[in-house]
Amino acid sequence: MSLELLIFLAILFIVALVGTLFAFKQEENKMKKYEKDGDTVEDELKRSLDYEKSSLKSNIPIQLWIYTVTIILSIVAFAIYIF
Repeated sequence: MSLELLIFLAILFIVALVGTLFAFKQEENKMKKYEKDGDTVEDELKRSLDYEKSSLKSNIPIQLWIYTVTIILSIVAFAIYIF
């Protein structure tokens, strides 16, 4: 394999990893904020139910886009290398 392809794929992997870690960090910051504000059991239950609804609409699509773009660019890079 060519060095350029390996470098491109490594950069692509790093970008996908950074995107994933960024999404994780956002969720972690929310949890810290909730702990700081003080929670009641009712608040935790409400937030949990809201999270179940909203995560399917926000977090999963973001992750799908990150990895879809990564996979497509990897396939294009391999195609360019082969031909």
